[in-house]
Amino acid sequence: MTRRPKLRSFIGTILIILIVSIYALLATTIATATLATAPWWGHLLYFLLTGLLWVIPAMLIIKWMAGPFKKKDAD
Repeated sequence: MTRRPKLRSFIGTILIILIVSIYALLATTIATATLATAPWWGHLLYFLLTGLLWVIPAMLIIKWMAGPFKKKDAD
């Protein structure tokens, strides 16, 4: 019995938590520094984009956590 998937899940979970935390701090810092005088639609576009952008690295980490797919032999 191999423990590799459990280790991948643990590492991936830690990475996702770190990435989301750092990304949220960075996105909020940029927003407070640059959006003070922006119109409401500028805020909307910025937070819409940054609210969805973190999904890309998280998706890649989750794909890595799943590991390589094993092909089933056709009998």
